[in-house]
Amino acid sequence: MPSTAVEQRTWLTEADCDLAALRSLVEQKTDAEDYPVAEGVEQNVLLYDSERLRKLAATAADRREVQGELIRALMDGPGIVVLKGAFADEAVVDRASAAFDALIEEERASDGARGDHFAAPGDNDRVWNALDKMAVRVPEVFADYYANDMVELITEAWLGPAYQVTSQVNVVNPGGAAQTVHRDYHLGFLTQERAAAYPAHVHRLSPALTLQGAVAHCDMPVESGPTLYLPHSQKYEPGYLAWRLPRFVEYFDAHHVQLPLEKGDAVFFNPALFHAAGHNRSAGIRRMANLLQISSAFGRAMETVDRTAMASALFPVLLRRKAEGVSRDWLRRVVAATAEGYPFPTNLDLDPPVDGLAPPSQADTLWQAVTEGWTPGRLRDELRASAERRLS
Repeated sequence: MPSTAVEQRTWLTEADCDLAALRSLVEQKTDAEDYPVAEGVEQNVLLYDSERLRKLAATAADRREVQGELIRALMDGPGIVVLKGAFADEAVVDRASAAFDALIEEERASDGARGDHFAAPGDNDRVWNALDKMAVRVPEVFADYYANDMVELITEAWLGPAYQVTSQVNVVNPGGAAQTVHRDYHLGFLTQERAAAYPAHVHRLSPALTLQGAVAHCDMPVESGPTLYLPHSQKYEPGYLAWRLPRFVEYFDAHHVQLPLEKGDAVFFNPALFHAAGHNRSAGIRRMANLLQISSAFGRAMETVDRTAMASALFPVLLRRKAEGVSRDWLRRVVAATAEGYPFPTNLDLDPPVDGLAPPSQADTLWQAVTEGWTPGRLRDELRASAERRLS
């Protein structure tokens, strides 16, 4: 049997969630001297002047130097950077805001269910898959917006080339409540039990697969509720299991920082950073941000597989073997090899996380069909409907 020390390094549990260990990380100070490209440090967060970054990254060699500092900031530093004036032309931001407002009005009129992550549905105006919708409706506005060089600079620094951009628009209206503290995609969207099923090295790897960002589409004074952050918390290894625990929530509530932003500023952070959208206490500010979730090129399988056809073909076998008395573990192993076990990517307009952080996966549906004894026709209908909901 392996020693306890080795086991703790290999697997993480709630027993590993030591608040004192988190405090030792987040109560350190960000030293501006370690980040010579930065303009300064405010509330432990690194601030960068985008116009200066453009000049400093003018050559390929200098660009690598700048990107190297951004990588250190996101990985070993505070885990968050603010790029002041990332969108230098406010007219570009305003045209995008008009497009987003039109989408919000269009979707309000449709009166569909608007699920949200880490907040009650309906508190905010959320536009899922804003990237796709904006590109199709106003391609010229889209082109001007996503030609932004600062987004490319930091995204290539963290993820490398061939990255995949998605975005969700979030408007927190006056009086809109704060989100609960959380970490983000991927492991941050899993239940406590499911996250603990992944070994510790996956907990360390998950943040390298995604870059989180937000572009301010209006001035965001503190009273409007800009996002709350806990700098340096991305370095806390068991954090994907800790953020739901009451003592960690209380610590976050007491020690987070909150920076005002101006229209055109962009914030980028390690997805493992503890964070939450703030409470909009203003009288009349509709706090609009375009939330960028940018993914690694490597988050894909090598082959395309028709798992819907596979699930339909295997279902009679699973029912027959179940009737013959095979174990639940046997059935689960076959389901895992057959059906798609991960619910993303999906179309969150049609397949929203209304009852949790994620919609059911194809494997969840197949398992339900096996345990409840569905007919093959019902399974085919459910799989077909699920596949249609995933389409953009």
